[in-house]
Amino acid sequence: MPNLTTKELAALEDQLGFEKALHCKYKGAAQETMEPELKRHFQEYADQHRQNYILLLDYLK
Repeated sequence: MPNLTTKELAALEDQLGFEKALHCKYKGAAQETMEPELKRHFQEYADQHRQNYILLLDYLK
């Protein structure tokens, strides 16, 4: 794990929360829309935010 300050850890914790929330919102939007192109874009955004979340967690290991 990298040597981080308390402020940096708090910022990372906030960012993890943002990434998780955005993943959930886009995933929900993808499930609700009937428009194929929007569904595809929402799913791509959801996948990207999930990947961001995973990368942040991996950084902290």
